[in-house]
Formats: sequence, structure tokens, C-alpha cells
Amino acid sequence: MAVTKGYRDKIYIIKDIILLLAQYGELNQTTLVSYSGLNLKKHKHIIDELESRQIITKSVLQDGKRSITIYKVTAKGMEFCRNIIEPYEDLFPRKTSSDASKASDSKLSFLILV
Repeated sequence: MAVTKGYRDKIYIIKDIILLLAQYGELNQTTLVSYSGLNLKKHKHIIDELESRQIITKSVLQDGKRSITIYKVTAKGMEFCRNIIEPYEDLFPRKTSSDASKASDSKLSFLILV
């Protein structure tokens, strides 16, 4: 049975991409999408936007008939993560599955008490 991730805001998807690229140095497109838990068809526009804003770089290597797309984080991307995304996550932490269950429990408790 596959484990699915819940909904993530775009800002957290961007942070996950930047941190994965920083951790591994460089990743090919398939590995980046897999490790970050994204769907390439749904989230390709996010990766393209990061590249157009020079937060990540893309290079294409030819291996015979096959082309391999490699992504790397830029210094601008690391600075963006440190100065913008990390303070944002401090103010608005990610909701975990336990937070969601607590919220549903509190709603249920409220219904019972009324």
C-alpha cells in the first residue's frame, strides 16, 4: 500500500525542492520529482518557474538518444530559502497528520458538547 502525502502549499513544495537539491548537490528530473513527492505533470510549472527566477538551474545531458535533465540549486535559491521561506515556516508551520486529527477531534468534541 502506497503512502500518500497530504496537501502541501506551494511555498512548502518550493522549500522541499531547494532543500533536496542542496542536500544532494544535483538531481535528475525523475529523482527530484520522486524524492519531493510530486507529480511531474501537475508540478512541472513550479520547477520551470524556479528555473526562470534563477533559484535553480537546469542542464540537459545527451546520452545517445536519451536526454537527462539535471537540476542544481543556485546561491540565490539558498539565500531565498534562508531569508524568505524559513521565516515563513516559523510563522506558519506545516500541518502534520496529527494536527489534522487533533482538529477533527476538537470539532467532534465541540459537537458533542453543544
